[in-house]
Amino acid sequence: MVTFILLGTIVSNVCAYKSYSKHQLWRLHVENNEQVAKLLEFSRIAHLHDINFWSEEFRMNMPIDISIPPEAIDSFSEYLSSNDDKIKYDVVMNDIGAVIDRQKLLHKLRPSTFNADDFAYDKYHTLEDIHAWIDKMVQTYPTLASTFTVGQSYEKRDMKGLKISSSKLATKRDGTPVNQKKAVWWDGGIHAREWISPATNIFIAHTLLSNYSKDPTITHLVDQFDYYILPVFNVDGYAYTWSKDRLWRKTRSKTIIPLCFGADPNRNWDYKWCEGGASRDPCSDTYCGGKPFSEIETVQVSKFIGAHNDTIVHYINFHSYSQLWMTPWGYTTKKPDQFKLQDDGSAAAVDALGAVFGTQYVHGNIGATIYVASGNTVDWTSGTANVTFSYAVELRDTGEYGFLLPEDQIIPTGQETLAGELALLKYIEGHVYA
Repeated sequence: MVTFILLGTIVSNVCAYKSYSKHQLWRLHVENNEQVAKLLEFSRIAHLHDINFWSEEFRMNMPIDISIPPEAIDSFSEYLSSNDDKIKYDVVMNDIGAVIDRQKLLHKLRPSTFNADDFAYDKYHTLEDIHAWIDKMVQTYPTLASTFTVGQSYEKRDMKGLKISSSKLATKRDGTPVNQKKAVWWDGGIHAREWISPATNIFIAHTLLSNYSKDPTITHLVDQFDYYILPVFNVDGYAYTWSKDRLWRKTRSKTIIPLCFGADPNRNWDYKWCEGGASRDPCSDTYCGGKPFSEIETVQVSKFIGAHNDTIVHYINFHSYSQLWMTPWGYTTKKPDQFKLQDDGSAAAVDALGAVFGTQYVHGNIGATIYVASGNTVDWTSGTANVTFSYAVELRDTGEYGFLLPEDQIIPTGQETLAGELALLKYIEGHVYA
């Protein structure tokens, strides 16, 4: 039996800013079911040792990324070698803290290369800056942009969004006006540490606004749909990544365990809630909450979408990382009846995205493509709110930096994702306005 040094969860909740100095990122290579079972068993107590799984599901022949504090490196390596069935691994990052510190320094020192409308689109931004940017867009593009607030978070922050809508009527293929314009919803930052997802939403939204009446494709698609964009879904968690812990994932609500905070807002939805790929342990990163919709943030978004489900036909939950464009179901590996209709849209998006820089994405349904995840957002939007074209998109990269994607990849990520999304919107347009 391997003994670990117990660090507890106190460290990540009471320090001024959690240090990841000398923490390593390992990529494990799992070759058989016995190794999968071994890691599953360990994952239940990993938080006690400050060990964090960056990968959420364990399967044979699927690499598993996991961060290890310096105090546990030797003991965890020994654990992987125990029972005559060694789990092999590579060290992807020797010092996660050094990567975080270097990116923080570059954020402060590197001059912006894309600074339209007095906003650096090639940098990550605090929640306050993002909300100020929303107000700036409304001031700059008053005929197209407006603000909306979904509600308030657990810590009473506004869940502030940007709506893009033109005064033009949507039309069918033959040019005939339609009575009701359909709508699109995009959100990012449901997992707080996935900073590239809010940045991508911001880049795409600005491109739509600044290129309206200039780019024929963008102009047409802005006229065809209303856009509800919530750059940061998990506002409390996102603020916490800036102030306390860069790699925080969950919300910040209190749980039944005093030093374990938050639930996974992408496991908290009332559709096949907590049936698989989620944990009932409040200390787990995939904690599904005490009940469906226990988190005020998921409640607020579900109410908003429910109130607009006669118009919203397309939903994207932007994440990182892995480069995947996925559809329901997530609670099972089985595919829904509408899978081909949905996945053909993914294929169109992935093809267009890859044509920009050659970035390769994989598409398919969540459960079969990446892992089973019950109570997730897109299962609810598809299965309950009847938003047929519901997608979960895992942005760059495939593991070199993971959640710590450098800022110089923000613009390329935005550019290729926009190309993919425009192709998907054309595809959806052909079905909803036929």
